[in-house]
This record gives sequence, structure tokens and C-alpha cells, in this order.
Amino acid sequence: MAFADNLPINESLGVFVGVAGLDWLADGRAEPVNALLAAVAVGVAIVVGRHLLKKRRKD
Repeated sequence: MAFADNLPINESLGVFVGVAGLDWLADGRAEPVNALLAAVAVGVAIVVGRHLLKKRRKD
């Protein structure tokens, strides 16, 4: 499988929308930079977790 098949696009988009929505509801304005940073951080964590689990299954 290609690397692009394992990218967590849907999960990252969900985190982005969730964080931006929570900021908007709590403060009355959304901060897309903070939401983008959170989404990227979660996406990286998911990619690393999937890689480690895949590596563990092969051993």
C-alpha cells in the first residue's frame, strides 16, 4: 500500500472542525491557526501510531 493510503485525512479534518467550532462557541470567534495546529498534531500522532502497530503485527 502507498503512503497516501494511510494518511488520516478524515480524522484530521474532524479535529480541525471540532476545535474551530469549540473556539467559535466559547469565544464567539474561530481561530483557524490553532485548529490547524491541533489537526496536524493529531494527524501525525495517528500516522505514528498506525506505523508502530503495523510494525508490531509483522514481528
